[in-house]
Amino acid sequence: MISGISITLIVGGSIAAYKSAELVRELVKQGARVRVVMSDSATKFISPLTLQTLSDSRVANELFDAEREAKISHISLADTADVVLVAPASADLIAKAAHGIADDLPTTVLLATSAPVIFAPAMNVNMWTHPATVENVATLKSRGVHIVEPGEGELACGWLGAGRFAETEEILDSIELLTSKKDLTGSRVVVTAGPTREMIDPIRFVSNRSTGKMGMALARAARWRGADVKLVCGPTQIAPPFGVDVFPVVSAREMHDTVMEIVRSPVCPQQSTATDDARSKQFVFMAAAVTDHQPENQSDIKLKHEKDKGYALSMVPCPDILHELGQRRTEIESESSCPLKLVGFAAETGGQEEELLSWARGKLERKNADMIVGNFADDAFGKDSNRVWLLDKVGRQEEVATADKQLVADKIIKAALRV
Repeated sequence: MISGISITLIVGGSIAAYKSAELVRELVKQGARVRVVMSDSATKFISPLTLQTLSDSRVANELFDAEREAKISHISLADTADVVLVAPASADLIAKAAHGIADDLPTTVLLATSAPVIFAPAMNVNMWTHPATVENVATLKSRGVHIVEPGEGELACGWLGAGRFAETEEILDSIELLTSKKDLTGSRVVVTAGPTREMIDPIRFVSNRSTGKMGMALARAARWRGADVKLVCGPTQIAPPFGVDVFPVVSAREMHDTVMEIVRSPVCPQQSTATDDARSKQFVFMAAAVTDHQPENQSDIKLKHEKDKGYALSMVPCPDILHELGQRRTEIESESSCPLKLVGFAAETGGQEEELLSWARGKLERKNADMIVGNFADDAFGKDSNRVWLLDKVGRQEEVATADKQLVADKIIKAALRV
């Protein structure tokens, strides 16, 4: 996680420099230690005082600053960083970095650092697509520099096209991806998220209040750890994480069929530095709130009703995906050519902890799962936070206190790796 890491942020001379204020604010909010370096041209677009206030650290700008150079500040800024982030990166700054030019503080820091480097370019579309810039970006990539591709749309100059400064969320995602432990590299992670909908007629359906946030957080955390992530997602308004394969579904039957097709396909292990214990496994996190029952018959036309009169619905069970995965574990492991780890979720109401834990233990055994994540619906549905209990098949039990769902997801994956 970003919390606790040291980031040297280099702000280049782009009109998008003003967006670095939001970036610094979010980095600090997430617990990073941020030190800002600005090019001379960047100071024309945003005041150093603004970034100094937001980062709670003096902004560095001059290469030959008598006070700071007494401690060789450009070396310190390079050596003490866990990540060097160039955002926004202008065409000029990209060109200098590609050719090893070090004629100011930002370029000197870039030449001196051995930390991972991320560039988030922002410029006019013609500058971005110019052969010189294309070649310079390719050179940086060949040296291991991570490039957060600019977005497309209306640019500050009035042009339309690629060159927009990436969204803060995407830049933060790149930092997480670059700094996270890669203990899932070579493994496949299947995550289900969101609700399912069971149609009554073409207009009405049976569903629940799940937003999909917990499943999205799990998919994001697994990708950061190097997994090949397949996200099977019911109807939700939450945007999926970057870099995962998304399989949109609506009904429980569609989710069942999609999950079964994915888990039965061979997992192709990649060369990695992951431990033998984590390599080439398949993890399934059933975080979706799959509807338990569906109408026995779906009407092809809108059901009519008379005033003050109702109608009865005959309901039948939906497919129990976790149960089937547990029952067909041996078959799935043979077809996918790797071990299968099953993590189920048990959302309950009532607020009685012992009842929740008793139900979660029973579900763990009934479903032949490796771990069950128990929680109360009121702690999770529609919220950015969650409180969960983790129970696994070897008898471990752990409570994760109320925290942001991304932090909870990290705890869940760590626990799953121990089973």
